[in-house]
Amino acid sequence: METLRVQTIASESKDDPIPDMFVRSETEQPGITTVHGVNLEVPIIDLSDPDERKVIHEIVEASKDWGMFQIVNHEIPSEVISKLQNVGKEFFELPQEEKELYATPMGSNSLEGYGTKLSKEVNGKKGWVDHLFHIVWPPSSINYHFWPKNPPSYKEVNEEYCKYLHAMVNKLFKCMSIGLGLEENELKEAANEDEMIHLLKINYYPPCPCPDLVLGVPPHTDMSYLTILVPNEVQGLQASRDGYWYDVKYVPNALIIHIGDQIEILSNGKYKAVFHRTTVNKDKTRMSWPVFIEPQPEHEVGPYPKLVNEDNPPKYKTKKFKDYVYCKLNKIPQ
Repeated sequence: METLRVQTIASESKDDPIPDMFVRSETEQPGITTVHGVNLEVPIIDLSDPDERKVIHEIVEASKDWGMFQIVNHEIPSEVISKLQNVGKEFFELPQEEKELYATPMGSNSLEGYGTKLSKEVNGKKGWVDHLFHIVWPPSSINYHFWPKNPPSYKEVNEEYCKYLHAMVNKLFKCMSIGLGLEENELKEAANEDEMIHLLKINYYPPCPCPDLVLGVPPHTDMSYLTILVPNEVQGLQASRDGYWYDVKYVPNALIIHIGDQIEILSNGKYKAVFHRTTVNKDKTRMSWPVFIEPQPEHEVGPYPKLVNEDNPPKYKTKKFKDYVYCKLNKIPQ
């Protein structure tokens, strides 16, 4: 079992140099590559605006130009989000041996479980982060073995949050479908909405004595259709803009939406997956709660036929999601 956790390393290296496996090259170190003193003003969209056409336009433009946006007045009660954050924080504060009960099994092809390493990085470096993955929807795909039993309210809190997510996912798919000139339900039907997996990940980035040298998660685009992310108040999300890295401004009570690879593929490149990474803090623990809205492994994703013609040929291959994931995680060209 992989038991060398970043949380443990962080607690033991307050006064010692951090292990070399976390130190990035100068081309990646956030201390060198971040544009300092500038917060990226990612679009903030008010979902309570009564002008639905305006909301749709803002979501579509942000999806094309930025690949991400923040939504406020999203109808997920703040106490529901606070509970989600509290039970996640409580889990990571448990004794190490209790967290290891939920560890991803060695050799498993599944992402689910508690762990440290996710993708294979070409240079062999590690991210300064521990995580917990588990599916929260649909019921047929849930494996409760990976849901912590402590704190006792963990299951109830996550299920309550998931109820509110459905309305959010529906609204986003509807807006994006209309923005492509399609009927409002076409995009989610193409994505096989009833079977879409909602995969929760809790990221735990402990304080790091040398935050300018490490990354929490290296630069990437999400493999999902969409990612709906709850951050905590500690700055850390960065996005690439015109080849430079910027901090994304933290907006209290906002949800961060990432366009993922599968929506880029489905839209034949009209919507862009956002290239992003995370940094860490010297004194504070950063946490985030992304939910990846994904196809089932056997579901095929390719450019939506109505969006392809002689003038706009397909820019992406159609393939099963599990094959896409395998290629991406193993750095195989798609």
